Amino acid sequence: MKNVKTPICDFVNRYAKSNTERWHMPGHKGAGTLGVEAFDITEVAGADSLYEADGIIRESEEIASTLFDAHTFYSTEGSSQCIRAMLYLALLKARNEKKPPLVWAARNAHKTFLSAVALLDIDVEWLYGSDKENYLSCTLCPTEIEQALKNADVLPIAVYLTSPDYLGNIADISALAAVCHRYGVLLLVDCAHGAYLKFLPTSLYPTDLGADMCCSSAHKTLPVLTGGAYLHLAKNVDTNLLSAAKDALALFGSTSPSYLILQSLDAANAYLAEECRENLIRATARLDELKVHLQSSGYTCVGNEPLKITLAPKSFGYTGTEIATHLRENGIECEFADNDFVVLMPDTDVGTNELAHLEMVLTSLSKREPITNTPPTPAKVERVMRVREALLSPAKTVAVEDSIGRILASPSVSCPPAVPIVVCGERIDAAAAEAFAYYGIEKLRVVKE
Repeated sequence: MKNVKTPICDFVNRYAKSNTERWHMPGHKGAGTLGVEAFDITEVAGADSLYEADGIIRESEEIASTLFDAHTFYSTEGSSQCIRAMLYLALLKARNEKKPPLVWAARNAHKTFLSAVALLDIDVEWLYGSDKENYLSCTLCPTEIEQALKNADVLPIAVYLTSPDYLGNIADISALAAVCHRYGVLLLVDCAHGAYLKFLPTSLYPTDLGADMCCSSAHKTLPVLTGGAYLHLAKNVDTNLLSAAKDALALFGSTSPSYLILQSLDAANAYLAEECRENLIRATARLDELKVHLQSSGYTCVGNEPLKITLAPKSFGYTGTEIATHLRENGIECEFADNDFVVLMPDTDVGTNELAHLEMVLTSLSKREPITNTPPTPAKVERVMRVREALLSPAKTVAVEDSIGRILASPSVSCPPAVPIVVCGERIDAAAAEAFAYYGIEKLRVVKE
């Protein structure tokens, strides 16, 4: 696709230049200190409406649908809104088919998944990966999932997973989708970090690989304002789910969606059609080369995501937070760092000068003796309450050392990475308390006794 239209941007530009007196929201009336107020509008005549789109927004979403080869809908509230919408649609399918509202979910789900489960009153069974993985990763084995489905007394309505995960691990979506579909189970994928995967020379996008639904945060990896995201339904999705997609998003979305973010999503269509693929070829080749150089210098790179660098720097003798501090002192701010990892996210056309600077800063450190302690593995603790019951129960804040034996009420984890160590409704044991302490979490919200 070339010369892609940008109907939302075009309309707002015309409106901004029209000198129309704005007797409508927002209160800045098109002028202010930020310089973008003229383009920040509401649902005036001709501007369409996000959840009842039949004009410029619908036209822009149809262009995005063609680019992603899926049914594509915009979110101005990130993938969080889309995760809730996906689970609502799964619940709708369960009710249509008179099946229990049960979802199997990989343990490294974002905390938004928990809030959605609570709001929708869905039951969850957790899926665990390798015992050697930390809480940010959860590699699901298709053979093991098939065996579990085969032996299940009650089948879930959906299997839910995160791919890529925060550390850049991509799941075997094709194999997992094939297994799920043999048992009539939906596959839902939180692909928040992977909007660009569609535009690699060979698509790694979940809906191209068999997933029924996925979300992706355009703002995380594409030139889109924060909050811009997509909900994708596969081309062959149940028509009942497709017809309910907008209602699902509206259920969780603000009635005042940002037109700045909508313009950003609209403008991104032209970039995706005209530049993104070639840029990604160059960027991923450059990143592959840099990863080789870093590993030859003694660093350990983890994950298989093409557009992300995840370092496990203990092999180099440093914690992730020490590396992050060193980077910051040299003008580089990483995406995330903890004791064990540093995550760096470049853009889709990262330049050689930027990569050379990053390599120079990282390799300017002297290698030290490796740090040998390892992160805790995901907690497998007693589940006492359903997620909804725990999250909506009266709660109190206690110190981690006083939490053993108590029931966790709400996730106590920062964002990023927003992956819960213990899940709402689970009883905190000594190992879980040690894991909280390892990640610097000092206080927890627990259910009142």
